[in-house]
Amino acid sequence: MKREPAWRVFAAEYNDATIEIKGTGEKTPSYIVTPLGGKINRVYITGVLTDVENVTEGGDYLRAHVSDPTGVFTIYSGQYQQEATTYLQQIEVPAFVAVIGKVRTYEPEPGTLFLSVRPEVVHEVSAEARDRWIIETCQQTKQRIQAITEAMKMVQPNVYDLHKVGYSKDLSEGVVTALKQYGALDTTKYITLIRESLQYIAPTTKETFEEARAQETVEAKEQTKPAAKKTKQKPATSKKEEPKDAETIVLNIIKNLESDEGAPWDAIIDECKNQGLSESAVEEALTALMDKGFIFEPVLGTIKTT
Repeated sequence: MKREPAWRVFAAEYNDATIEIKGTGEKTPSYIVTPLGGKINRVYITGVLTDVENVTEGGDYLRAHVSDPTGVFTIYSGQYQQEATTYLQQIEVPAFVAVIGKVRTYEPEPGTLFLSVRPEVVHEVSAEARDRWIIETCQQTKQRIQAITEAMKMVQPNVYDLHKVGYSKDLSEGVVTALKQYGALDTTKYITLIRESLQYIAPTTKETFEEARAQETVEAKEQTKPAAKKTKQKPATSKKEEPKDAETIVLNIIKNLESDEGAPWDAIIDECKNQGLSESAVEEALTALMDKGFIFEPVLGTIKTT
């Protein structure tokens, strides 16, 4: 039996999946299928390990969370993943980590699917390694967008024709399954996800990325009618840009204020107000920065950068 590839996928796409293909035999792999057609049995993720907690009294079953620019992966590790479990017990959070693991699903009732990752390997990495993962994951996400867009142009989407134009068999199968199960897809969300992920690691080049991705957005509008209607929401885009600027301002203020213990929450709010930000905008930016792993709250009322 072949070893399943470890897909690079952002948390937002992974957690959007609601389709599971269950293996029929003991050694037959199971998969989830994402809206972009990722047919995933194993993943390779990198991000900020934000917390690790014991789920059982004995401490031999852990739940952890790894944050990337788009969302959060949930990790469950126990006695059958002893090496990974031991590593998670010992690592000091927050930390940049890389995780290779298998898809884990839980379906409490029909139509409700919760996703997590069962780790095979966990190790600490540098910020540079995290940034490389983001770039590579953007590239693979873009390929899935292109594949599903190509399939939506077909009268009858099929694996043979997708494979013939250059997409892998696994991706071709996943795309065809995704279109059958999810229907026609507005790819605008995932195009925006790529752009914002790149801005996340290079915020000073925001305008460059905006220009570089503009053509992709235009193409997506032309390729799918649903996208043509929904993506004509320029006010929504401009609303997103304001918090992005606020995040940069708030992060710089925290860096200027923080000591070894961190920066006081009230001092951050006051300084941000002096910079022209409303309290609600500051709190929204703080929440976004925490979700992305830039900052954390070691004790209530104190913020530290990672």
